Amino acid sequence: MASGDVGFASLIDTTVAVLTNDGRHFVGTLKGYDQATNLLLHDCHERVYSLQQGMERQMLGLQVVRGDNISVVGEVDDERDAEVNWSRVHAAPLTSITH
Repeated sequence: MASGDVGFASLIDTTVAVLTNDGRHFVGTLKGYDQATNLLLHDCHERVYSLQQGMERQMLGLQVVRGDNISVVGEVDDERDAEVNWSRVHAAPLTSITH
């Protein structure tokens, strides 16, 4: 792998979930990345969790997620994700990571 490449090339044009250090959860199609691990997500939405109202989806469209704020990136199984009734998912909001 080239310097700075952490294996994102195999995820281009697939749906990924990104958890950030400040407690946000983005889902979108990975369209690009750079040496600083900044990610370009197409058709991106943020999943905002609540114990009372369930998960809310906020549509964002094209989104750049800064590499220095990324905690976890993972591939999403589109079929399984589509089977989940996300409005019925109740969870505590994600919290920021403390170092």
